[in-house]
Amino acid sequence: MADTQLDSRLKKLKEQLKEENEILEEVVDSFRELDYVAYKIGYLSKEQSYATRISWWPMISVLGLYSAGKSTFINHYLGQSVQRTATQAVDDKFTVICFSGDKEVKTLPGIALNADPRFSFYKISKELEDTSTDNQRIDAYLQLKTCNTEQLRGKILIDSPGFDADSQRSSTLHLTKHILDMSDLVLVFFDARHPEPGTMRDTLEHLVSTVVDRADIKKFLFVLNQMDITAKEDNPEEVVSAWQRSLAQVGLTAGRFYRIYNPEVCQPIENKQVKQRLEQKCQADLKEINRRMAEVGIQRAYSVISRLEKTGENIAEKIVPQIEELIQRWKKRTFWTEISLGMILIAILAFSIETTIGWSGLTNLDTMTLDIITGGMLIAAIIFHLKVAKKAANKILKQIQTEITDDYKREGITRAFRKNTGTIRALFIWFISKPAGWSNRQQQRIREVLNSVNNHYVPKLNDRFTNPSGKSQAPVPVPVPVETEKNNV
Repeated sequence: MADTQLDSRLKKLKEQLKEENEILEEVVDSFRELDYVAYKIGYLSKEQSYATRISWWPMISVLGLYSAGKSTFINHYLGQSVQRTATQAVDDKFTVICFSGDKEVKTLPGIALNADPRFSFYKISKELEDTSTDNQRIDAYLQLKTCNTEQLRGKILIDSPGFDADSQRSSTLHLTKHILDMSDLVLVFFDARHPEPGTMRDTLEHLVSTVVDRADIKKFLFVLNQMDITAKEDNPEEVVSAWQRSLAQVGLTAGRFYRIYNPEVCQPIENKQVKQRLEQKCQADLKEINRRMAEVGIQRAYSVISRLEKTGENIAEKIVPQIEELIQRWKKRTFWTEISLGMILIAILAFSIETTIGWSGLTNLDTMTLDIITGGMLIAAIIFHLKVAKKAANKILKQIQTEITDDYKREGITRAFRKNTGTIRALFIWFISKPAGWSNRQQQRIREVLNSVNNHYVPKLNDRFTNPSGKSQAPVPVPVPVETEKNNV
């Protein structure tokens, strides 16, 4: 069987991973094993893959208000001017920045991300079409920039558009949620010049209140930027307090709060004591932020393996049980609908017989006529059953659209439920005991993948970074991508 476009692209992904981390190259195959299970139960379509739902390289996202200095921070971190900067919003796209061997910064359209499974935006255009009210193309929401700097080797940086009133578009919010889920580290920037947000309340709620209850809250760093402006205040600490009060009102009452400014473009600070205090705090916080950004490489490999384990567990422990529950709901709805409507139809049929030929007239019919009547009633009963089952399935499909808020999960559950309520399955509805495709072979596949996590991938990854015995051993070389055409996206 010829390779699909997805197969070909995942092969290229494996080739590049082989040069950088051969363990992750093997993990791609394990994700494909889970893909085959999801295909069988109908949760994924053949052009989808769990391997394209993650970032294979560490991903750092920078989000915040339009005036918070995100782009200035990124340019300082990269050591060159890649992003445009201004006091007003200058870009309404998410910019994905990655390493390239080419010395010149290049800007590529969003389709470069949409068609490449190495990035976590593969085929996301379809999801944006589902949420977009203006049918804008992927290029209106995403762009890819290449940059030749050592800071970017082996990682991906994302700069968000400045959040303002127009940022509440459904597609922008959908992309933001996707990026938050995929990122290894998220820097949320606030502008120290505006301690009382006022009209930015909705934006703050979106950037803060939606993440404070997340299990991965530790990957979010909340940064109060441009602190040099506060040096002109009688009490700079009051600016910080004002922001903390504003953030507390939208749910952020704990967690690390960083205070920084860009030393290259900062305002002159005349008060020496204030300058010293701000510089010390800024340098300490910048050092901590840079340390967290540098560590995402090691964390990413473990995160990918952890994602593999959670994906397998999610199929077995959440997706399949949810499909089973929907099937039982479908069977129950079909049963009671047939009972209620069936009794009405039987009453109508009995009345018709009584008022036409009478019950005694049935005994006078010849065998052939009785067979024809019986056969007709059987066919009618089958058609009636299929219509009732289909109507019951459609009713549950509508319920799914409101019960499941996550777009990706709702699409998968809907697809799987449709597969389980087709004509053949509906015909033998009372004999269904488990979801379609959920065979012993598929369950064994998941068990093998889960075993590989603890018995193979994690120990093998640990060997790269640890040596519990303390015995001397040859250092494990850290692969460095060669500056070839493969590094040029």
